[in-house]
Amino acid sequence: MKVDIRELGQFNHLASEGAKQAAKSLSTLAGIEMDVDVTDVSLVTESVLAETFADRSFVGVELGLQGGLEGETVLALERERALVLQELLLDATDTDYSSKGSTIAKSSVTELGNIMIGGFIDGWANHLDTAINMTPPRYTEANGPRILPDQAIEAAKNHGVFLFESKLSGMDVDLDFSLYMLPEYRQFVQLLSGNDQGNQIPVNRLSTFEELAKEGAGNAAGQIGMMTGLDTNVDVSRLRFVPLSGVPKQVGNDQFVGVVFELTGLPSGYLVVLFDEKSAITIANAMMPGDSTEDEIGSMTEGAIKELGNIMTSGFIDGWANVLQTSIEHSPPNFVHDMGESIMSPVVGKLGQQQDYAFVIDSTIEIDGNEGQCDIYALPNERELARALSALPAQD
Repeated sequence: MKVDIRELGQFNHLASEGAKQAAKSLSTLAGIEMDVDVTDVSLVTESVLAETFADRSFVGVELGLQGGLEGETVLALERERALVLQELLLDATDTDYSSKGSTIAKSSVTELGNIMIGGFIDGWANHLDTAINMTPPRYTEANGPRILPDQAIEAAKNHGVFLFESKLSGMDVDLDFSLYMLPEYRQFVQLLSGNDQGNQIPVNRLSTFEELAKEGAGNAAGQIGMMTGLDTNVDVSRLRFVPLSGVPKQVGNDQFVGVVFELTGLPSGYLVVLFDEKSAITIANAMMPGDSTEDEIGSMTEGAIKELGNIMTSGFIDGWANVLQTSIEHSPPNFVHDMGESIMSPVVGKLGQQQDYAFVIDSTIEIDGNEGQCDIYALPNERELARALSALPAQD
């Protein structure tokens, strides 16, 4: 079975528009302005779910979907954020929380989830021209991926599960959370099939490329450790399908040091390796001979990051070329030191001349415990990636 990339982009757009409607509902009910950061979709396995939701405690509202679109939807907040939301909702309705107890707070969050998810789903029903029924909302509390429905976790163990995630954040209040939609696998693959004229990828190849991404991140982490002597660990590595326009915003406005590479071959594209400033200096000092050190970003740090980035990138893409049975080359490293959005915007602008969406490999490597971090963003040309994956021999 194949996935038409245009259909995947259409459903991503529906999820993004649905998240905007959900944000409006919250703004009306709680009197706060919300912004939709980004909406992405991934075909995730059990291990990716474990990495994505690890070490966090959640409060959520879960609703099942039936009819024209089957599956589950979840409004999930980390526990501290849930307390903020509860207070905002109670203040908006002049409810005395101390006298009513937690039952009122839970019911207010549950009803909010019901309203927000209803707005989130409406556009899907219109697009599919069919009725989508929702089960009654259920308030949940859980740690890690258990905040998601059992059916979704079980599906992730088998063939994987499509995970739509829309991140919402308050514009004038410290509040952020996610809306998740997990459609039933087989029905959704049918909806994504499009027609034979489309730009299609065999659905099982998405998990193949996901594994390549994880392997590439592991190789990159090993290179950092070998060249610096620092402990490294791949915290999370995930293949996401996102609107290109949302990538710079997702990287954010923190200051980063790193290198940008252009990839040529099949697939072409870009690979960006970014370190926070402290990590860049730590790594550069660990690579320098003798007692040579820098306390700020200078020529020695630039040289060290370019050398390390060059080796990391070669290891990252070698696995792609071997499995895809293609040749992939990369340009010399282009050193960057700027805000994340400013670094990513030119990359997205170049790739955006050919496509509106991208499969983005987003890998985070922990350095020296939690003392530092490296983020790797790989953005292959979607059409060339589809062609390379489709050309692989059939799997049993």
